[in-house]
Amino acid sequence: MLTIVAFVVALALLIAVHEYGHYRVAVACGVRVLRFSVGFGKTLWRWQPKGSPTEFVVAAFPLGGYVRMLDEREAPVAQELRHLAFNNQPLAARAAIVAAGPLINLLLAVVLYALVNWSGVQQASAVLASPVPGSIAEQAGITGGERVLRIAVGTQDPVDVASFDDLRWQLAQAALHGQDARLVLGIGAGAVTREVTLAFAQERASDVDAALFRRIGIVGPMTQPELGEILPDGAAQAAGLRKGDRVLKIDATTVVDGQQLRDLIRASGSDGAASTQTWQVERDARPLTLTVTPLRVPEGERTIGRIGAYVGGAPELVMVRYGPIDGLVQAFERTWEVSTLTLSMIGRMITGEASLKNLNGPLTIADYAGKSASLGLTQYLLFLALISVSLGVLNLLPLPVLDGGHLMYYLWEAVTGHGVSDAWLERLQRGGVAVLLLMMGIALYNDLARILG
Repeated sequence: MLTIVAFVVALALLIAVHEYGHYRVAVACGVRVLRFSVGFGKTLWRWQPKGSPTEFVVAAFPLGGYVRMLDEREAPVAQELRHLAFNNQPLAARAAIVAAGPLINLLLAVVLYALVNWSGVQQASAVLASPVPGSIAEQAGITGGERVLRIAVGTQDPVDVASFDDLRWQLAQAALHGQDARLVLGIGAGAVTREVTLAFAQERASDVDAALFRRIGIVGPMTQPELGEILPDGAAQAAGLRKGDRVLKIDATTVVDGQQLRDLIRASGSDGAASTQTWQVERDARPLTLTVTPLRVPEGERTIGRIGAYVGGAPELVMVRYGPIDGLVQAFERTWEVSTLTLSMIGRMITGEASLKNLNGPLTIADYAGKSASLGLTQYLLFLALISVSLGVLNLLPLPVLDGGHLMYYLWEAVTGHGVSDAWLERLQRGGVAVLLLMMGIALYNDLARILG
């Protein structure tokens, strides 16, 4: 139920804001708005303020909305009202009305990011766990336990790292753009010890996913090698492991953190048969030796080990909060970064450099909505900001059925002095609908593949 409510609230808010941008600028430009609708299909709620020409509607199907304006291309307009019709407005006014929807979505993202920055959010500290064996981080000399103080991507100046989430974002940007990342590391209270370089220039990433961060080698923050909840009928329960057990050693390998513990468990399933391990654990301040046989489970094209337990204690947390000016500046920067990353990924999917699996449909978005809402208001606001950026950017694409397509028509009109002919409009609209349906089909297929896979 939470997933459904969070999804519907997110859609209603983002669509209402988008359409309000069109509506507000249209009214400011002197255009008569006939209907403001959130959703399509059967009308659930209708309201028309006294003396207003605009009817406000909430409809049953929430995946969209529209603002219907007086327009001679849609219906005859009385002579005395022609000056209020959209099609009779100057080119600049028409372009402003169309662009207002996507731009207000981007502005909403800035507001949401700023609210989170000002209120503050608890995030994991940028203390590194043991790197994945053979990864870029291990090759750079990272061993685990280092605190990342600053990062410089490519030729940029170093910037402070506020949290582990901040670090992951910067690393993803560097990997996607094929730029090396220089990390300034500290130990304990943060005394600088050395600088390391993660070499991404020769390994430009195509997707931002778990596999990317495993190749980088920085999967999660530093955690203690402890066990959390033990699942019934798993290898951990069969071996007699309990919640709170601290793992000291597996076979001859000393375990120093949760990431290393996870890697040792995963690696146990790579052999042809289940690999039995000897675990030395600490329980209630007493040592204990147990025999554990992780289950072999498939993961993509390989097999890994699983024990049926939450592995790793809670990471060190830090409150990330910005002042009024810094918080707003950071909100603009994050909105810009997410926008450019979205455009970059779209371009790379078109050219085949990135997988079409990055397209998410309504089922995945609904799942993320529910998960973020379950984590609290702050995470839900961050989810809304991300989706608002995506909605704004996607609507600015030069696809005929989208706002960006209409802006493309107006650009043609500005350059040539006349609008696109009706015949070409019809052809472009049909092509745009076909492309949009194809994208929706791929996104829905990806959703179902994630659920069923």
